[in-house]
Amino acid sequence: MSALTVLTACGPYQYYGGTGLHDATPAEVVGSWENVEGTHVAFREDGTALLERLDGQDFDFEDGWRLSGTGTWQLTDDDGGQKVRLVLTARTQVESRFPLTAHDPPTTYSWYFYVDRAQHDELKLFFFYGDPDGGNAYVMTRKAAS
Repeated sequence: MSALTVLTACGPYQYYGGTGLHDATPAEVVGSWENVEGTHVAFREDGTALLERLDGQDFDFEDGWRLSGTGTWQLTDDDGGQKVRLVLTARTQVESRFPLTAHDPPTTYSWYFYVDRAQHDELKLFFFYGDPDGGNAYVMTRKAAS
């Protein structure tokens, strides 16, 4: 099973207007999120975040770096729907999916996760990666309680 899922129903990213979701609350975002590739993000109640092995979005994904560190987050809303803006403010580690290219991994970075609801009304967060015409989505789900 791959954490990198293709969302074919929404069409190419470059034309994607958002999920249309406007009813998520910050309390629903707070907590630990993951994908099956080993990425973990903890959104804290105070607006801070911890992230481990988070890949770049859009074309940055092709560079292969995976960032870990601390940052901030905010739930935003516009006509197309809600997004979670995650900003890495202090990088603590860089890993790679393959040998890194000549591009240096960023020391700070911003992601915009679209907010949607999955089965049973739970939230899911995703962003697009790679070529915008591909419509490939990087999906994060709430970490199961242990």
